[in-house]
This record gives sequence, structure tokens and C-alpha cells, in this order.
Amino acid sequence: MNNQALLLFAKTLAGQYSNKKQANINPRDFAHINIYFRPLSSSIIQGPWFYSEQSYDYDPWSPYKQGIHRIFSREDTYIVENYSLNTPERVAGSGFKPELLKHITSDNFYKREGCSMHFKEVKPGHYAGEVEAGKRCLIKRNHQLTYLISKVEFNKKEWRSIDEGFNTKNNKKVWGSDFGPLIFQKVIELGDQINEQWIFSDQN
Repeated sequence: MNNQALLLFAKTLAGQYSNKKQANINPRDFAHINIYFRPLSSSIIQGPWFYSEQSYDYDPWSPYKQGIHRIFSREDTYIVENYSLNTPERVAGSGFKPELLKHITSDNFYKREGCSMHFKEVKPGHYAGEVEAGKRCLIKRNHQLTYLISKVEFNKKEWRSIDEGFNTKNNKKVWGSDFGPLIFQKVIELGDQINEQWIFSDQN
């Protein structure tokens, strides 16, 4: 895989996504959610890293999901590693207030083992992926230990995702959508700073 392919993947990933259209059509089953994938500048951390958060539109300062992500490629696969923040509240709202990202330091997050997402380019500019195999991405929900099954597709215009958790002992579904995937449109591009220097700055 060449450098330009990884660049295109990163630029396609970067952005703000909203499922406002889906929520307006079917408000009973889908809340209005915003997702941000914002590239981190080299002044915060060297290399191709992103900050992400997901929040309900009515409560943007209290995201229900936050993460740090390192991206790289291996053969024909794009890998998005997932990391958790030790103090996520310090950067809550950074999706739309990027100045808060200055509070991120390289010693303030840790890797979520077994939780990397593996993507393939299934057609030009369109990527499909799922959490790495092994049922090792563990989440405690409803007083039960569950493993995550996550599937995502995205391109420069749209993001579709579905996350479900299954009991580690009996494989029964514990949480997740019963109404199909969340469907988002990209409403803001956030990939202006992404270039080869950003992609490979950790190798300099």
C-alpha cells in the first residue's frame, strides 16, 4: 500500500458527521447524534493520531464516547487503534472546540487491547471494517461483561455504524441497536492539516 492510499483514508475519515436526517425521519428509534474525527496536530502528539467523540446533539458537552486513535496500514488493511483517555472530561467538547485538545498528553491515554478496527477499501474511496477478531474488546454494560462487535462503513459523504455487545459467557446480545445501523452524513470536513508530513511525522 502506498503513502497516497493512507493519506486518502485519513482524509476521508476526518470530519464531523451527523445523523440528523435519520433522527428526523424516525425520532422514536434514533436520537440525533454527532460524531467527530479530528486529527491531532504534531504539537500534541507526533504521528497520525485522531481524537474522536460522539455526543447527543442536545448535550454536546457530555459525549458518551471519546477516544484517541492511531492509524497505519498493513498490507491491504487500514488499522485504527483505539485508546482510552485517563481524564476524558478534560477534553469533552473538543470535537467542536479544538482548543481543548491541548489538554491531551502522550501519558494521558492507554490502549484498549483487542479493540482495533480493521478496514478494507471495498471500492474506490469507500471503506468497510470491523473490530479485530478474537472477542477481546471488552465492555461492562448492564452489570455484565460483554465483548464488542462493531461494523463501520464510510466514504467522503457518509458513515454507517452498528455496535453491539454480547455476554462473554453465553454469547447473548446485551446491548446495541435493534433498528439497524446509525446513518450519518459528513457535514464538515476536518482534514485540512492531513498531508504526508502529518502521516509520517512520528518516523522523523
